Amino acid sequence: MKKGGLQPEGYIPRLIDSELSRRLDNIGAVEVAGTMWCGKTWTSLAYGESITRIGNQSTRIAVEADPGIALLGDKPHVIDEWQDVPAIWDEVRASVDQNAGQAGQYILTGSTQPHKDEVHHSGAGRISTLRMRTMSLQETGDSKACISLAGLFRGEFTPQPINQSLSPIVEYIYRGGWPALNNKTQKDSSLFLDSYFDAVFEVNIPRFGLNGSDARKVARSLARNLGSAPKLSTISQDAGFDISNPKASNEKASAYIRAFEQLYMIEGITGWDAPIRSKTRLRLKPKYYFSDPSLAANLLSVTQDRILEEGQLFGVLFESLCMHDLAVYSSVLPGAGLEPLHYYRDSDGLEVDAIIELKDGRWGAFEIKLGENKFEDAAKSLLRLRSKVLSNPLSNNQEPAFLAVLVGAGEFARQDKETGIYIIPITALGA
Repeated sequence: MKKGGLQPEGYIPRLIDSELSRRLDNIGAVEVAGTMWCGKTWTSLAYGESITRIGNQSTRIAVEADPGIALLGDKPHVIDEWQDVPAIWDEVRASVDQNAGQAGQYILTGSTQPHKDEVHHSGAGRISTLRMRTMSLQETGDSKACISLAGLFRGEFTPQPINQSLSPIVEYIYRGGWPALNNKTQKDSSLFLDSYFDAVFEVNIPRFGLNGSDARKVARSLARNLGSAPKLSTISQDAGFDISNPKASNEKASAYIRAFEQLYMIEGITGWDAPIRSKTRLRLKPKYYFSDPSLAANLLSVTQDRILEEGQLFGVLFESLCMHDLAVYSSVLPGAGLEPLHYYRDSDGLEVDAIIELKDGRWGAFEIKLGENKFEDAAKSLLRLRSKVLSNPLSNNQEPAFLAVLVGAGEFARQDKETGIYIIPITALGA
């Protein structure tokens, strides 16, 4: 679908643009869903011809009285923050049906998943949901994107000079991928993120019937346990809940985690095992990452200088940055499913940071390290994973399309001759 008449001046193209266009060419309505302020509205306006802004109080009051008026306007019609009046979903579904499923009628933006009992129909076949994240380093212009993730799956790789040091990486973590913070200062970032969390804890969380102060404590616990699969008991203890009743405290922690997921503030990365029917995929708890790496840094109240000084903290936040970008890039891969990004962990103690799997069974693996000095350890894990996956000839598991180590600092994007493993600075990677 061609761009619409509402495209904002200065709009920075996003990687999901092509996928949004494709869906609008084939489906009656598309929901662009993601955490607030990630750029959903601007991207939707880029393809829209008219808009209803539900966030406007007078508009919301009118739409609550008659949800059908939210659909008025030239097509594609954008309905911004539709979840504030959940009845809009059913109105859109019915309208698509009445128009014989004509493609590209509506674009809905949503920063919160509404309660299931507020929406009567799934929208299946009429409304397609497209997950949007904050900007990747390719989108902000901080990655040369000379090494393509799609290219790696095709077996394409050309060595490149990169000359990347660690200091700028801290800036990327601290600023994050927020469109409003592109080219802004550290002070601007702090003010922006403080405002984000004020909106979450003081406005959004109470709408779930939860306590904003407790929510902040749970969020800080998740930040301290970033990139792990923490037990609910750990989160409860961190948050200061009454752990004398473990069941109640765990249920309380779980309620806040569910709320964060419904707000798209955190994202659970699921475990992976090669056989598609393996029960391991279901048994492994998700690892939680924030929707933008800057959120964890802000919750931990650390400065850029402190991140540079504390190697372990830097490593965890760098992993968060890499997982964020891998989530963005993998979501637009040809042949990607709904959740192409996973992690690997088994009972033998083997862990691999990121696995990307396509619907046709092709897969690739990444280990994440701050610098090339940790390449040997990363290579051992990757080669051990490859050996395990291929150890049973009757399983028909595929060879990995690639094995790679993502690094923060590196002179080159190159291939290790001995192992065949790629070494790729994160500022070289793109979709």
